Amino acid sequence: MADNGTTHESFDRNESVEGSSDRAFGIVFTVVFAIIGLWPLPWGDSPHWWALVIAAVFLLTALIIPKSLAPLNRAWMRFGLLLHKVVNPLIMGLVFFLTVTPTALIMRALGKDPLKRRLDKDATTYWIDRTPPGPDPDSMPRQF
Repeated sequence: MADNGTTHESFDRNESVEGSSDRAFGIVFTVVFAIIGLWPLPWGDSPHWWALVIAAVFLLTALIIPKSLAPLNRAWMRFGLLLHKVVNPLIMGLVFFLTVTPTALIMRALGKDPLKRRLDKDATTYWIDRTPPGPDPDSMPRQF
């Protein structure tokens, strides 16, 4: 997005996201498939052997030839970035519309104006006197 001078922020996101090593990727998937394979055991069922076989393959590959997991690692990283682009705006929108909007509607219904934005035609000033007054201006030299 080009800077059109209307904001002080740059919305360009040219940050590169660095994924995990191929060995770490293999070990993580080993643990995931091992958990899937062993999940039925506490309930007295037999393990999911297919998941344990996949876990063993991931473990051996991660320990012996981790470079062969590079294409899977890259694909998984791309999938994660795609999920981020789709899910993040949805979640942020839900948070806004399920928390901020109802709060604003309730405050408006109750006549609250915490920012004192209402126009008062009889007011000579909108300045709010501070009681007691703030600190002595000499107590804050070189603020910037």
